[in-house]
Amino acid sequence: MRYLHTMVRVTDLDASLDFYVNKFGLVETRRIENEKGRFTLVFLAAPDEVETVRQQGSRGRPTLELTYNWDPETYTGGRNFGHLAYEVDDIYATCDKLMKAGVTINRPPRDGNMAFVRSPDNISIELLQKGDPKPPAEPWASMPNTGVW
Repeated sequence: MRYLHTMVRVTDLDASLDFYVNKFGLVETRRIENEKGRFTLVFLAAPDEVETVRQQGSRGRPTLELTYNWDPETYTGGRNFGHLAYEVDDIYATCDKLMKAGVTINRPPRDGNMAFVRSPDNISIELLQKGDPKPPAEPWASMPNTGVW
């Protein structure tokens, strides 16, 4: 058994791509427009996985599948989904970049190891420091939680 992808339904494809690609740093690897089904699928990969995904297809490495249904729907229970998790090279630099892009850090990386943010559709995303945790540092060490994650 091998993990393939996570599918997340999104309500605004442009806002979601702005978050996941422009702010969070994932890379679009494939897009499917289905007129009969009235939906668009966009597959995203972490930068370190892009080449493998492009060579082997979306089953080569784990990807994130954004599903955009063309007919408006209201989705509830984003919190019930749980969360996506990504390992990052530098949790402080990643959180700083996201904050500067206007993303709320819901659970700051006070421990130098873990943080949480939310997508425009309220999907929780866990950020984990690659390797050992970084030493606690400001402003993160004293930053309070914001909202829920």
